[in-house]
Amino acid sequence: MTRKPSGLLLVTDRAGSPRALVERIEAALSGGARWIWFRDRDLDAASRRALAEELMGPVRDVDARLIVGGDVALARMIGADGVHLGGGAMPVDVAAARRDLSPGCLVGVSAHSPVEVSRAAEAGADYATLSPIFATPSKPGYGPALGPTILERGSRPAIPVFALGGVTPANAGVCRDAGFSGIAVMGGVMGAADSRAAVRAYLDAWGGVSPAGLANGIAGSAR
Repeated sequence: MTRKPSGLLLVTDRAGSPRALVERIEAALSGGARWIWFRDRDLDAASRRALAEELMGPVRDVDARLIVGGDVALARMIGADGVHLGGGAMPVDVAAARRDLSPGCLVGVSAHSPVEVSRAAEAGADYATLSPIFATPSKPGYGPALGPTILERGSRPAIPVFALGGVTPANAGVCRDAGFSGIAVMGGVMGAADSRAAVRAYLDAWGGVSPAGLANGIAGSAR
């Protein structure tokens, strides 16, 4: 199974900074980012593929991983390491992604409640993001913040869950202590003046969890 290299899942956003996205990703990779979720779904198909292919170079140079948001065909075309499906993904969607991608690719799902996390696990997803954990302008349509203790209010998730939405270096440790397997971050790195330093701050704040331990967790959940 494709390993999950760290507790930080970095979500791309071209609009977050005047710097070119590839430059920001290169800086983030130099800071230690090793798992990139290529989002940016507002592009036309040709432009999105071109940008994804451009990102693959620096990602591969450091043995990092690239996950494509919501487009199994694109993930397959560029040889990405998996796909991240949107909220509401059904078992048939996860199964189709698994069938169409190469063995070892990850299939993730966006969730907005613990119930949706459970459904993602039952559908066969390898991991889920759960949002919004904290108040954030990037998730205005999903209701009030869930809070970092949301996972403590029910049964232990069957798959790794990543806190998304308003996560900062100051509150990352709270998410870790509350049972999240990692954090997913967009604006905190994509909008930072120094993406490298921002990544280092998040990784330092997360701390205490080895890449090997995290990899074992997600591999154990693989279908």
